[in-house]
Amino acid sequence: MNRYALVTGADRGLGLELAKGLVRNGYTVFAGQYASDWSELEHTEREHPGRLIPLPLDVGSGNSVRQAREQVGSRTDKLEIILNNAAIVDSANSGRTITEAMDFDSMLRTYNVTALGALRVTHAFMPLLLNGAGRLVANISSEAGSLNQSWRTNGYAYCMSKASLNMHSTITYNKIRDLGGHVLNLHPGWVQGRLGGSLNTSADLTPEFSASHLIEIILRYRTYQTNKPAFLNWLGQDLAY
Repeated sequence: MNRYALVTGADRGLGLELAKGLVRNGYTVFAGQYASDWSELEHTEREHPGRLIPLPLDVGSGNSVRQAREQVGSRTDKLEIILNNAAIVDSANSGRTITEAMDFDSMLRTYNVTALGALRVTHAFMPLLLNGAGRLVANISSEAGSLNQSWRTNGYAYCMSKASLNMHSTITYNKIRDLGGHVLNLHPGWVQGRLGGSLNTSADLTPEFSASHLIEIILRYRTYQTNKPAFLNWLGQDLAY
């Protein structure tokens, strides 16, 4: 039986490693591609022909999400997993606190992608997910979105976007749990990546390391499900919302 998954923000870094991890575990993966000039996804596609399928997808655009839904629907009528990984940070307001000038238009762009982007995708692809046997929505969130563990004095757009993503997880689960659906909220750790533009090599975890642990959690998702969506770090430890 073919098993299908969708991974957003799979051009490179953590998203690409998550897509590769699912492929290695028998899934055919639609890999959301935002920037066609990044070559990592194309190289991986050649290594897994027919199993990793690049999918043009800008989660910040309703038209792009609808077109992606049509393309996936032309190949399959079901998905087992929707993995929302795509996110951006608000570089324009980097380091700015409540006492400093802020670019609210930049914040809106971050919120549009990092919070509403996941909702656009989940909403558009939900009919396919409910046709599948797995019925898992996995959202790559962050401890930055935790209200109970908040310690920062800046980073409003990213932190507020991830807090909204956490609420998306909760509201979505409240509906689909009675339909056999499941939701995971996952904090990948401080991962070396390019969210801020250039590669952050000072972060604790490589994308490969974080993704390998997250994939293990995703494959065991039913063991974490209670009366609310699990909020876990890459080691499978509970986090506070």
